[in-house]
Amino acid sequence: MISIRIQNLTKRFGSVTALQSLSLTINPGELFFLLGPSGCGKTTLLRSLAGFYVPEQGTIHFGEEDVTRLEPHKRNTGMMFQSYALWPHLTVAENVAFGLEERKVPRDEVNRRVAEALESVHMGSFGARRPNELSGGQQQRVALARALVIRPRCLLLDEPLSNLDAKLRLEMRGEIRRVCKEFSLTTVYVTHDQKEALSIADRLAVLDAGRVLQVGTPGEVYRRPTCRTVANFIGETDFVAARVTAVAGEQVTVETAMGVFTGVRGDPAAEVKAGDDVTLSIRPESWRISRECPATNAVRGRVGESVYLGELAQHEFVAGGQRLKVLELNPRFHDPAMAGELFAAARPEDVIVLRR
Repeated sequence: MISIRIQNLTKRFGSVTALQSLSLTINPGELFFLLGPSGCGKTTLLRSLAGFYVPEQGTIHFGEEDVTRLEPHKRNTGMMFQSYALWPHLTVAENVAFGLEERKVPRDEVNRRVAEALESVHMGSFGARRPNELSGGQQQRVALARALVIRPRCLLLDEPLSNLDAKLRLEMRGEIRRVCKEFSLTTVYVTHDQKEALSIADRLAVLDAGRVLQVGTPGEVYRRPTCRTVANFIGETDFVAARVTAVAGEQVTVETAMGVFTGVRGDPAAEVKAGDDVTLSIRPESWRISRECPATNAVRGRVGESVYLGELAQHEFVAGGQRLKVLELNPRFHDPAMAGELFAAARPEDVIVLRR
């Protein structure tokens, strides 16, 4: 296992700066996700780690070794592309063996390691088939085996599940995590799929415009975004304009068009004071609907449009001129007979105060 340390990395393509003085540390054996909208720099960063791009500034270390300008084939990374990039004229076993043969590994060891790699991804009986005889999920497993067979120092995955259907993506999420942990691989995984990142990452970084906005565990980033861009990208949220009236440690009291709220700062390092204009971020599942008015963070309103989904309902809750998104588990308020004045409330720890 190795750590990956990126310091002040800058990469430009002509007049476009894809990475801007980016710094990041990935721990040994960590399954680390790079997440962000298209054009944020996540694939550029992954390809810089692989050695396909040489940065204008900054350094990349694998453990204690500076690999910033080391050729790709000398870095001993295993890379899995979005397209899988399997040779159509080779068998499964020959595809997996390709990297070992390029490294002049003896034939007996090639055969043994190919068999082990295919078994590790549950493809041991498919060695004689060709890629066009496999399903998308099976091709994905072969590509993963090919990346693993060279015994890489780290594994680099570029949106490996994007070509699979929804059901297969769910299955392969767990499979990728199992393999990475079984081989104790430091893994960097690029995706734009939030659910994918939240479900299997040890930690993740949200990127935008070539910069890291926030790094943390999935729970930390989802529940306590540090800025509006992160809150808006990871999951759904309502943004409410507010003005600070009091600050007591981490807790902040604000006034909004819907009433007074108490929340917590998304970024503990961001100083706010009375009179500051801020934005509240409140997730749809944080609201609780009731007929009685709760003591704190309650708004009076009514249910507008509502979609019933069995185990939950998606409501539009209209309050103080604002239309809030509310998810209700075991729904009771979707019935027209329940129409009328209701209250929605959120706990202070679910009301995230963000600097505008």
